[in-house]
Amino acid sequence: MKVKEEKSKGLMKKFTAVIDAADFEKEVDARIERLAKTTKLPGFRPGKAPKAMLVQKYRPAVLGEALDHIIQASVNQIIQENNLRLAFEPNVKLEKFEEGKDITFSMEAEVLPEVKLGDFSKIKLEKLMAEVPSEEVDKSLEYIATSRRQTQAIEEDRPTQKGDIAVIDFVGSVDGVEFKGGKGTNYPLELGSNSFIPGFEDQLIGRKKGDKVDVKVKFPSDYHAKELAGKDAVFAVEIKELKTLVKTEINDEFAKSLGEKDLAALKEKIAERIKQDYEAASKMKLKRALLDALDKEYNFEVPQKLVDAEYDGIVKQYEHAKAHNELDEYEKAKDEKDLLAEYKEIAQRRVKLGLLLSEVGVQEKIQIEPDDINKAIMNEAKKYPGQEKAVFDFYLKNKNAVESLKAPVFEEKIVDFVLAKAQLKEKIVSVQELYSFEEKKGSKK
Repeated sequence: MKVKEEKSKGLMKKFTAVIDAADFEKEVDARIERLAKTTKLPGFRPGKAPKAMLVQKYRPAVLGEALDHIIQASVNQIIQENNLRLAFEPNVKLEKFEEGKDITFSMEAEVLPEVKLGDFSKIKLEKLMAEVPSEEVDKSLEYIATSRRQTQAIEEDRPTQKGDIAVIDFVGSVDGVEFKGGKGTNYPLELGSNSFIPGFEDQLIGRKKGDKVDVKVKFPSDYHAKELAGKDAVFAVEIKELKTLVKTEINDEFAKSLGEKDLAALKEKIAERIKQDYEAASKMKLKRALLDALDKEYNFEVPQKLVDAEYDGIVKQYEHAKAHNELDEYEKAKDEKDLLAEYKEIAQRRVKLGLLLSEVGVQEKIQIEPDDINKAIMNEAKKYPGQEKAVFDFYLKNKNAVESLKAPVFEEKIVDFVLAKAQLKEKIVSVQELYSFEEKKGSKK
């Protein structure tokens, strides 16, 4: 095979290859000979039929297979001999194929860039940290106590008031037609909680147990169900029962009900949990700062097809959010043309950083261990208190879910490796600053 590398443009490599006609004929003959060993023709024992008869009968059938095989083998040879690290499968085109003549084909392939890693110890970053204020612990205690409040029936025959729990049945309709998801039975609604559509709860205040009320409301224009957004609706509501919330006393007994020795032990555990949340936020900001530093430090060409694929994924997410009224305030305020241009920059950045981190992983021989996956599953389980076993069972039975954890786990290991090399300076900041993530969207990985 004769191979000529055409003039390359960036990461796009193009080759023209000529396969000798004699080599192709050897491939065709080899396939016919394999058929001859098992094929039975009338008047001949298996494997004894004349080759000329076999060629006449089977050559047209094996030509396509032989052509595919020899071209694929030739493509693999070009990739291997030129040490090509492909970003995508190559585009192969048959340029010339005639009986008895040399075969010509072209191969175009976008390759991964060569990334030269620098000295990560020169990177200087601030690690933002925050102390756990006692008021945060108290606030968490109040939240836990509120979530565990008990209710008791209101025996007094009085009108409803803000703060009461109205146990209601309701059926919602638009233009007289009941809509999906607009029906509920024995629903405990805290009046004044603003958990229902604006104006709904206000119309139940001043009513009594047993009252039937037609609650008239208008769905917000940005309501998540697009078919209801901005429409007038009527809810036929029946107040079946009135209850009041009983305040939970925060004391040692309360702590014991949560499995702790006393209130002091509960506060200590809450403080530790808040501290872990702060550390997670600190790590998130530190990682973002690292990626910003790497983005600024490294500049190399990236495969355009990878950028296009990443950009298409971002745009699909944006279009989905737009169709379901789920755009954030930043996206709503931004001109769509400018927003899409920004997404293109984000796609470029993500691909570049992804290739850079991948190269670190390869050169430093970073690998995912079973313990890494186990820790990741445990972290996922912690997000669902009380349902940890269900989460573990899900991953135990779902291999695809486990596989989906590998990429982020691998990235975190690489990030941790680079951070261990960098110069980190701890800085105590306020909780507000720690949780401030107002960086420009384009700076996000």
